[in-house]
Amino acid sequence: MDQQMSLNVRIRLSAMMFLQYMMLPVWWFPLATYLENVGLDAWKPLVMSTMALGCLSSPLIGMFADRHFASQYVLAALNLISGILLLVAAQAAAGTAVFVALLLAMLAYMPTWGLTSAISMTHAPAEKFPQIRVFGSIGWVAAGIFSIVAFYLLGEKKIDGTKIVFYCGAAVSFVGAAFAFMIPHTPPPAKGQKASIVDVLGLRSFSLFKYPDFALYVAASILVTVGFSIYWSYFSLYLTDKGVSLLTFTQNLGQAVEILLMLIVPIAIVKIGLKWAMVVGLLAQLVRYGALLIGEAAGAEMAPAYVAILVHGLIFGFFFVGGQIYVDRRAPKEMRAQAQGFMFLATFGVGLLIGNFLWDWVIKVYTIDGIRQWQPIWLWTTIVSALVLVFFAVFFRDKTSPVDTTEVATAEIEEPPVL
Repeated sequence: MDQQMSLNVRIRLSAMMFLQYMMLPVWWFPLATYLENVGLDAWKPLVMSTMALGCLSSPLIGMFADRHFASQYVLAALNLISGILLLVAAQAAAGTAVFVALLLAMLAYMPTWGLTSAISMTHAPAEKFPQIRVFGSIGWVAAGIFSIVAFYLLGEKKIDGTKIVFYCGAAVSFVGAAFAFMIPHTPPPAKGQKASIVDVLGLRSFSLFKYPDFALYVAASILVTVGFSIYWSYFSLYLTDKGVSLLTFTQNLGQAVEILLMLIVPIAIVKIGLKWAMVVGLLAQLVRYGALLIGEAAGAEMAPAYVAILVHGLIFGFFFVGGQIYVDRRAPKEMRAQAQGFMFLATFGVGLLIGNFLWDWVIKVYTIDGIRQWQPIWLWTTIVSALVLVFFAVFFRDKTSPVDTTEVATAEIEEPPVL
């Protein structure tokens, strides 16, 4: 009976991940191309930073889930709000309206990554998390199917670069909102505890900086995401320059490989340790940009692009998912949702925001007569990736263990209670 219940919970958590990670890529990956198509190219760096800005709410939402409301209800509300705002974005024509609608949508959506991670690791051991999170990768790949289905059902050769992608994202968001009520009940672990201004702002997780290894991990993660961001936000421009039409489907090939690699993450952690598993992810990022650099220097066509896409699973699975496991080990249970939210703020918030503006500037510097010169662009991303790899491998020391999650619970930041 217990095994059946365990299987039932695992299925529901896996379905949650599938839907949650399906609802973003269907509209996010072709967004830069969409902005060019509708004459909003000047708004590109700002609109492409809505994901990063959306992470600002992650610690705050994590605090509410930790202290006040069951996590599945918080998730349902966030998905519903996100879906409505994507419908608004589809109808918006002015750059200001598109930016505001997508910013509000991402303020609702981005906290769900940390929230779903905390929910999963509440009901399953952290070391088993990649086996549940892999269904997020499956959902990510499934998002690319929208463009193929549209060819048959809508008579469209492609939906990438059109507002149809917003409708697709909204539809999945509404399904995700409804399904949230089927997720295992996850009550707030710190309910009833006094909250302060620090808690209201979602800043309790800053107490984790008492650990030097955590501080160094945060710094490295931000730098990694700066390098990662050009692929995340602007790779559709590179594919467009190469003549690719099905942008989401092509880029999602990386998530298809990620499905297999995600299952290897727990094995790698056991065999080589959490730190070196994350180093493998950093090495894969160096391979990504090194392949693109060599490919451009050699005048190659799509082969380097496929290398860059196919190593995505190594980067995301080993470094970013490995990092989620590290954070779960380091944070006490009453702070895990908040800590996961903080890390998404640091990576897909601060790191992505810096990267979006940095690489937009670099791309413009190396755009001559309207033609993007990708070789020097990939040279800079390769240099950044190499430096971060060396920095992390040399200086990071994993001081956690699967049971080392209690010390921070005693760390207090004195503020007057407000809730």
